[in-house]
Amino acid sequence: MRKIFLLIVLMCISNLISAQSSDRKWNLGLYGGATQYNGDMGQGFYKTNQPFYGFGAISVGYYLGKYADLQIIGTTGEAGFIEDQVNRFRVKMTTGSLHLRFHFTKPEAALRPFLFAGAGIIVWDRNIWAQNGDVINRYDYALPSFGGGLNFRLSESFNLVVQETFMLSSEDDVDRQVNQNNDGFLFHTVGLTFNLGKNKDSDDDGVADKKDNCPNTPKGIKVDASGCPVDSDNDGVADYMDDCPTAAGSQQLKGCPDRDGDGISDKDDLCPDAKGLANLNGCPDEDGDGVADNNDKCPETKKGYKVDANGCPFDNDSDGLVNEEDMCPDVPGVVALKGCPDSDGDGVADYEDRCPTIKGTIANKGCPEIAKEDVKKITQIASSIYFESNSDKLKPASLIQLDALVGILKKYDAANLSIEGHTDNKGDDAYNLNLSQKRCDAVKNYLMSKGIFESRLTATGFGETKPITGNDTPEGRAKNRRVELKTSY
Repeated sequence: MRKIFLLIVLMCISNLISAQSSDRKWNLGLYGGATQYNGDMGQGFYKTNQPFYGFGAISVGYYLGKYADLQIIGTTGEAGFIEDQVNRFRVKMTTGSLHLRFHFTKPEAALRPFLFAGAGIIVWDRNIWAQNGDVINRYDYALPSFGGGLNFRLSESFNLVVQETFMLSSEDDVDRQVNQNNDGFLFHTVGLTFNLGKNKDSDDDGVADKKDNCPNTPKGIKVDASGCPVDSDNDGVADYMDDCPTAAGSQQLKGCPDRDGDGISDKDDLCPDAKGLANLNGCPDEDGDGVADNNDKCPETKKGYKVDANGCPFDNDSDGLVNEEDMCPDVPGVVALKGCPDSDGDGVADYEDRCPTIKGTIANKGCPEIAKEDVKKITQIASSIYFESNSDKLKPASLIQLDALVGILKKYDAANLSIEGHTDNKGDDAYNLNLSQKRCDAVKNYLMSKGIFESRLTATGFGETKPITGNDTPEGRAKNRRVELKTSY
């Protein structure tokens, strides 16, 4: 039964003990040893010719600080002395003491010397004095009780303690002799002590706070011996936050590597060996058209051109010229004419061709050349336009000529006409300039009255500023008074 009880006690202790710590303030000790006597019969301390009577002990300690603790220790055993066959005694004794212990090293030290002092009680379990045949137990005080020893740290859980304890009884008759010296006893003690309680572990990771370099680790995270989250790839990012726990990477990418240094982790990078763009999943886009090079069938597209899913510029009218270079992107045309059509094939694009349905010349903006006889006729008409003297009123004969001019302008309906008026130098310069302008306007207005659009007509009076001959003779002045007609496209 005692063996079963002892086994249960040891199992409980094994669940409670742990590394020596200020968090685990209770300590349990189990000891054994021997006692020696010193008193009226003689001094027996450390004498090998005296018997060593055995005892067992148990202690409970309470942590006060790194260098001090309180200890209650109880012993039970025997003490005695042999001088000769007559002068001898042997007595059963049980003690209980309260000690204040002082250590010279910190709790984690492998060797901790200590001293202690205190007081206690001694129970003598024999008939020291018999009265009327009765056996009586007697209680004495132990004043003082003190000693010292060594604490050997065997592991974080167990300590071996060797100590010497001296107890001086408050009485002088335990050895049946009364003299001047109270009886004293020396306890030679060796035993094991165990730290009880639970170390403070704020993050509940199994590593006490005082040894935990990462005391705020989230619950349930696997940690190393120092209490820090495991970092399998040693990249500075703990496994529980590392998206790539087996491959060293950067903190910015949650522990994942980035071979091409484009800021996109290899696991998310479709082009991990070529520096690329985030919006293209890490792939490059050399022409900047928004299509990754590995999918771009037109990798040299000019900057700013809109492209399709294959990275090629749009050509809405399929005429071989991309929209950005096509002046007529929605109508098939000629590459040489910037993608625009040329219906009459004269080399002038329809949008610039004043005569898009009639083949003409580039110089005439797509319109045909005015026939030589018509050019000659226009020149003749210009020389046959006359006005009333000092007036902008057309003479009747001039109207016939202008009607012929209307016919020519309608024949060449894309041609423009410039009307220029000139005078001789007779009279005031300003007057002459104003008169020449009015005469040009008179011609213009007549032509408009016959259906010629104003947009085709330009009238400009130059007065006497552009003579074609001298004004010294009547003939010369007559030549300088003139109207000139010039056609153009």
